[in-house]
Amino acid sequence: MTAPLIHGRSARVVVVSASFGAGHDGAAAELNRRLRLDGFAVQRHDFVDLLPRRAGRLLRGMYRRQLTTLPATWGWLLSAVGTAGVAAAASRLTALADEATLAAVGPDAAAVVSTYPLAGQVLGRLRRDGRLKAPALTYLTDLSVHPLWIAGGVDTHLALHDEAARQARRHGARDVRVVAPAVSPAFGRTPPVTSQVRQRLRFGLPAVAPLALIVAGAWGVGAVERAAADIAATGLAVPVVACGRNDPLRHRLARTGRVVALGWIDDMAALMRTCQVVVQNAGGLSSLEALTAGVPVVTYRCVPGHGRSNAEALDVAGWVPWIRDPADLAAALRQAMVTPNAFRPAAIRPETVIAAAAGMPSPVPSAVRPPSPVADGGPRVVAA
Repeated sequence: MTAPLIHGRSARVVVVSASFGAGHDGAAAELNRRLRLDGFAVQRHDFVDLLPRRAGRLLRGMYRRQLTTLPATWGWLLSAVGTAGVAAAASRLTALADEATLAAVGPDAAAVVSTYPLAGQVLGRLRRDGRLKAPALTYLTDLSVHPLWIAGGVDTHLALHDEAARQARRHGARDVRVVAPAVSPAFGRTPPVTSQVRQRLRFGLPAVAPLALIVAGAWGVGAVERAAADIAATGLAVPVVACGRNDPLRHRLARTGRVVALGWIDDMAALMRTCQVVVQNAGGLSSLEALTAGVPVVTYRCVPGHGRSNAEALDVAGWVPWIRDPADLAAALRQAMVTPNAFRPAAIRPETVIAAAAGMPSPVPSAVRPPSPVADGGPRVVAA
C-alpha cells in the first residue's frame, strides 16, 4: 500500500490495539476516527493477531477465564509485574510478535500508536534496535500505570491525567504528555429530556424510578451480582446491569426480579444518560465515557489488579470517588446523584500529539471537525 502524502510527507498512521475486553479497542477506534478526519490513512491491527500460532487467542482466553473465574490471581500477577521474572517472561512473549508487527507497520508509516501494554513493549524494542523507523507512541488507556505500560524506546507516552503521568515517569517514561481521553463525541452530546424518556422505553427501563447503571466491561466481570444486590437494598435506585457478552450473568440477574439485566449495548451513550449514576468496577473506558457524558460516576466492588489501582488513581485525581465499604454505599449514592464529578480533562487532544510526532500539523483543526453520525437502527439490546 502506498501511503498518501500531506505536505509531501507520508500520512499513514498505524494503530495497534488488542481485543482484551473492549477498552483498548474502544480507544483505538476513536483515535482511528479522529486521525482519519485529520486526513491520515489509518491502519488498525489487533495484537492478538500479531502473535503467531494462535498464541494471541490462547492468551486472550486465559486472561478472560482468569478474570471471570479466579480474579484474585489477576491481582497477584499484576502486583508482580515489576519483578525481573515477569519482565523477562513478557519480553519473551512479545518478541514473538516482532516480525509480524514490522510487516504490519511497513516502511512508510509516519507514526505508530499502541493502546495496549504488550504492543507498546514490541514497538519500544523495535525502536531501540533501530528496526522501526517511525516514531512510536503509547496511549495509556487507564489512569493507573503499571510497569509493562512503559517501554524504553517508545518516543512518547500519552497520559490522561497528571496522576497517570506521574506514575508513568516513575516507571521510567521520559516524554509524557497529558491529553484528553479519546472518547466518542456521542458521549458529549446532551439530548433533550423528552429524548431521555423515550430512551427508557427503548431500553425497557422503568419510566420514573431513579436508575443506577452498573458497568463491568465487555465480559461482565467482577462482583456484579453483589453490587447489584447492595444497590437494590439501599432502595435509592433500580440497578441496571450492562452484562456485555456475559449471558450467564444476565440470566442469573434476571431471575432475581430486582435488577434490569441487559446484554450487549451498541448505544452506551444513550443508556448512560437515562440513568442517574454509573457504578463502575474497573476504571476503564466506561468510566471515561460516563464522565464525558456528565453522568455521576462512582467506583464500587472493583475487580482485583487494574480495577483497584484504577479506582485509587481516579479517586486521587478527584474524578471518581471510590466506595470502599458497603456501609458507605447509600450515602455515597445520594451524594453522587446530586453532585457532578469534578472532571476536567486536558485541553490537548491525543491526535494533535500524534500528528506532531508524524511530522505534520493536523490538517483539519479540532474545533471544526464534524461530529460522528449516530448509527441508524438503534442499539442492539438483549434484555432478560
